[in-house]
Amino acid sequence: MHSLQSFAESKLAALEARTLRRTLAPTHRMDEIWVERGGRRLISFSCNDYLGLSHHPAVKAAAAAAIETYGVGAGASRLITGDHPLLSVLEGRLAAWKSTEAACVFGSGYLANTGIIPTFAGPKDLVIVDELAHACIWAGARLSGAKVETMRHNDLDHLEALLAANRASAEHALVATDGVFSMDGDLAPLDRMSELCAAHDAWLLSDDAHGLGVLADGRGSVHAFPGAQVPLQMGTLSKAAGGYGGYLCASQAVVDLIKTRARTVVYSTGLPPSAAAAAIAALDIIAGDPELCARPLAKARAFTAALDLPQAQSPIVPVIIGGATAALEASRLLLEQGFLLVPIRPPTVPEGTARLRVAFSAAHPDEEVARLARAVRPLIRA
Repeated sequence: MHSLQSFAESKLAALEARTLRRTLAPTHRMDEIWVERGGRRLISFSCNDYLGLSHHPAVKAAAAAAIETYGVGAGASRLITGDHPLLSVLEGRLAAWKSTEAACVFGSGYLANTGIIPTFAGPKDLVIVDELAHACIWAGARLSGAKVETMRHNDLDHLEALLAANRASAEHALVATDGVFSMDGDLAPLDRMSELCAAHDAWLLSDDAHGLGVLADGRGSVHAFPGAQVPLQMGTLSKAAGGYGGYLCASQAVVDLIKTRARTVVYSTGLPPSAAAAAIAALDIIAGDPELCARPLAKARAFTAALDLPQAQSPIVPVIIGGATAALEASRLLLEQGFLLVPIRPPTVPEGTARLRVAFSAAHPDEEVARLARAVRPLIRA
């Protein structure tokens, strides 16, 4: 036990010395954009609740009603007794919204990618991952046991070269990328990626965690690229949908295989009924209100225009500060002005690119967006 304690203490000390130790900060989210932290009321620009649906009355009512009917938890794996009726309803809504034959719901987005990728790739196969893809994609790729190659960010020439050099020796190939990159807010060129994948018989997986509800009238990043053919459309229900859970939308055969072979479905308790009901209600709102879905991107673009930054492609705008210490100080200065903007530091982002990750909500008042732009201007790295 002494060696374990020493190990933990030395790791923490090393992180502390590099300003990379992380701590949890209890935060009371009072509504869509206002939070209470450390006894202060702050306007948050760090939350992924892009449409404010976590506090929408219809979404909350649906979750409460599901608890009354089905209880708090699913009680078991979906293959045992945890496949409560709301899950099939949610899967039908997701498949219809994403224009696929079927869908499978997971307990979270992280569980989705760590289950999907090893189901379709093994030791004889090839997985190519964009270097800036989310950590759960990398985890799924490594768990698969496949040969894993790193693609330079959104570099189609590099993707083509990797496929040309490695595809022939692999039994199967899978290319995995974020649809909207969570730290930079840019989009993967899914139309051209799908063409390259088709030419090399590689299966394309797109993680649409930050695209659902805010791009292409709410349909997400795949639909933002007409003609893109993405056979594995993964995403989450914890961002614009306001709740929790993950999903895969795909063909019926692909989904059937996931439900019988993906370890994070087979060996994990099903999504709670309240989360499923909330997601169904959220999807109904998203489908019925394209103007609401357009607001987060419009506010992000007003912010980038005010600061002469490249035009936002999504509701996520990175303000690069540089060093971890400087990013912490920038966050502190904004806190003094009533803004919650949590600094993002390595290893989440590359060394030298610590940043303020600004996430825009449909509920952010235009005057607060403008005030934030004025406050951020002195902090931008030259």
